[in-house]
Formats: sequence, C-alpha cells, structure tokens
Amino acid sequence: MNRPNLTVETRAFVTRILFEGRRAVGVELAGGRQVRGGQVLLSGGSINSPQLLQLSGVGAASELGALGIPVVHDLPAVGKHLQDHLEVYIQYRSLQPVSMQPITQKWRRPWIGANWLFLRRGPGATNHFEGGGFVRGNDDVKYPNLMFHFLPLSIRYDGTGSTSEHGYQVHIGPMYSDSRGSVSITSTDPTVHPAIRFNYLSTDQDRREWIEAIRVARGILNQPAFGRYNGGETSPGSSVETDAEILEWVARDAETALHPSCTCRMGIDDDSVLDPLTMAVHGLDGLRVIDASAMPYVTNGNIYAPVMMLAEKSADLVLGNTPLPPEPIPFYRHGTGMPLTFPGEVATTS
Repeated sequence: MNRPNLTVETRAFVTRILFEGRRAVGVELAGGRQVRGGQVLLSGGSINSPQLLQLSGVGAASELGALGIPVVHDLPAVGKHLQDHLEVYIQYRSLQPVSMQPITQKWRRPWIGANWLFLRRGPGATNHFEGGGFVRGNDDVKYPNLMFHFLPLSIRYDGTGSTSEHGYQVHIGPMYSDSRGSVSITSTDPTVHPAIRFNYLSTDQDRREWIEAIRVARGILNQPAFGRYNGGETSPGSSVETDAEILEWVARDAETALHPSCTCRMGIDDDSVLDPLTMAVHGLDGLRVIDASAMPYVTNGNIYAPVMMLAEKSADLVLGNTPLPPEPIPFYRHGTGMPLTFPGEVATTS
C-alpha cells in the first residue's frame, strides 16, 4: 500500500471503459470522473466484466445498437458461453447423535460468533465441508465428472430447512455440464443488473448426468458403512424416484455453486474474446480481462484455486516475465492400463 505507483480506491463504481479509437486509455467512474493510465486490467468477474465491456461498446453490434450504444468493437462472444456448477442437497436423518445439528439452534449463535471472532475456533471457524470426493457418473466417461461434499448436518445455504433432529447431507452436481448461458445488458444504465441466463438442464447430456448424479449419491449414502447412522432420506425423499421426478426436483430445488465463468472466454477462434497468450481483448489495444470469465470452460471442480492460478499467470504476462518451463508430471489416465507414476519411478504393467 506504500508503493508510490499504487492508488487504491474503494466503492469507486466504474461506469464504462474509455477508448481512443480501439485503444483503452482509462475508465469513467460514477459522477463522471475519469481515471486514465497505460492500460486497463478488467477483473469484474463473470457477470460484471462482460456487462462493462458491453456498456463500453464492446460486444455484439446488433445488441449494442438496439440500446443506442456506439459500437467500439463488434465482438459477439462477449457475454456468451456462461457456465456454472449447479448442485442439490441430498439429506438424511441420523440415527446417532453425532452430527453438528445442535449448532443450528438460534440461542447458540452468539456463542459461536464470539468464539470465532475472539478466539478463531469453534463451529464458526469452518464451513464444515471437510469431506468430499469426485466420482464417475458412468463407466464410459474418462474422468470423474461428479463432485460431492459431505456436510455433518442438514441445512440449506440460507440457513433454512434446519430441524432439531440429527442429520447429514451431501451436495452433488455434474462438473462438466455442456449447458451454456449468457450475460446481456438490458439498459445503458450501469446500475441496472444485466439479464443472466444460465440455461441449466438445457441439454441431453446435462439432464442425463443429473440423473446419474442423484443415483450415484444415493448409492454411496446407502452403503452398509452408513447403516448405523442411516435414518432414511429426508430430501428429496421416496417421492422422487423416476428420471422425470429427479429432473423435476433438480429444476425446482437446485442452487448455484457460485462458480460463474467463461463469459469472456479465451481462445483463438471467432467465438472467443481473449487472446490466451496475452489475456488481451481480441481486436483492441490496452485492455485485458483477468478473472473467471476468461476460462474457456468451467473447471472440473471449484474455481477458486484455478482463478488464483490464472491471476498469477496473467500477472507474469502483464509484467513480461519469462514463463516457467512446463513440468512433465505423470498422472493416471482412466482406461489406458497405465498406473500412476511419479518422477524417478518406472511404470510397469502386467
């Protein structure tokens, strides 16, 4: 914070990117104040980054023109290819009093909050997703395409749905959905939220993987190892069994895993926004996008660590640092007959 070439402004609402021709030269803030510099690094996330590009005249010319926005660069892929991870809660009653369900009682909240705030310990010091895994939905996929997290209580993200009975749940959903959505501005007012369409369950593959996900999760939770704890499924319950019932329940009950990505995807084709070698916007100078919107497709797992890696790599590109050489790390490939090996070891097969 003491660097002479760094100024940090909080709550400074950016309304548009400033261009001279096709070169980005700065940004305009609410109130009309302008900040100019050598180049613009846009890190607004997978919703705000395409929104700001569109407000600034970068996007599909037909859509911008309909709103009366002067087109700086016709780039139709801006705001397209939105991906996310969707998930559901499959909840069970516990026969043993070993879950964290008692912490959901309201009278415990001051104690939980104080323990975390002053001592950094107690139930508030963890999100309780301390177990999970990746599995295949069927024998044909070559990679684990379903992710689940185990939670030692039954509750929804917003705190509703809690009961006094002990319980547990898993969160599960497909990781490589081929559904694609979009982010599109509907107004020239930067404070108006864009139209966000995720298009969940819009493809045959997506629907098939959801059916497999629920059946796999139930198969795990009903294994003999859970026998002494298994008090029966409480959500969705026995009324959801057929493929159609599963899809109807998922459409009604699923929630976003908060992994929006890919709306300014990198690539070298006409259906991309960013040059993967520089993170620069195709056809423009002085403008790069560095956030989850740059992903060509959503990662097979949570996006936090990949976004941090993308940021580190992009920082090297901005600085002009020589990239590290690729590291040849062997890894297991399903169905090839080759075991997992590490540097210095020799793989053998029989």
